[in-house]
Amino acid sequence: MPAQGFTVYPAIDVLAGRVVRLAQGDPERITVEGGDPAVAAARFASEGASWLHLIDLDGAFRGSPTAELVRSVAAATEVPIQVGGGYRTLEAIAGALADGAARVLVGTAALEPTFLARAVESFDERLVVAVDVRDGRVAVQGWAERSTATAAELAEQCRVAGVTRLLVTSTSRDGSLAGPDLELLATVLEVSGLPVLAAGGIASLDDLRAIKKLGCEGAVAGSALWRGRFTLAEAVSLEV
Repeated sequence: MPAQGFTVYPAIDVLAGRVVRLAQGDPERITVEGGDPAVAAARFASEGASWLHLIDLDGAFRGSPTAELVRSVAAATEVPIQVGGGYRTLEAIAGALADGAARVLVGTAALEPTFLARAVESFDERLVVAVDVRDGRVAVQGWAERSTATAAELAEQCRVAGVTRLLVTSTSRDGSLAGPDLELLATVLEVSGLPVLAAGGIASLDDLRAIKKLGCEGAVAGSALWRGRFTLAEAVSLEV
């Protein structure tokens, strides 16, 4: 069954204060430079975005979020924002929400069961767990390292902990325009039974249609959108 309420999230990935797209999350492989993140947020809002996907790449690599980033982007638009990148403490998550984020993505820290349980209790549906997968294992520390956990294992852990939403990314496909990893998405959907947002490799409107048909709740449009493979208006038309 197609997902109900399918949503396309335009990606705003920020490195050193500027919007970029990276190949496979590698900071040495910038494929797109997109200017000021607040300007990008306002533009996407004007083009019909119902959510924004803001990633603090500096925070992800450093392990702690960049001060003022969420606040500056939130001030530029009334569209709700989900933010990720270096959120590894309860205090950091709370800070992002106080600065204007509607949801916060947690990746590396979600592998610690005690932290995950406390985060779910504290933030409920405002928490999204990022299941970032490289070569069959969950990638951590800004995707620079691989854990021993599989996507299915983390998905099951999240289901048991009461997580309400997952973001699933094939890191090897991120920025590649090689198409989404539908097998990975199907596995996580089946194991978790949770709403899933898809990311990584999306190159066309047909890719978005396939993700929607699979049953995902939404998808993050990054390189394809920034490189003009489709417009946000065309992507948003698939939400109905």
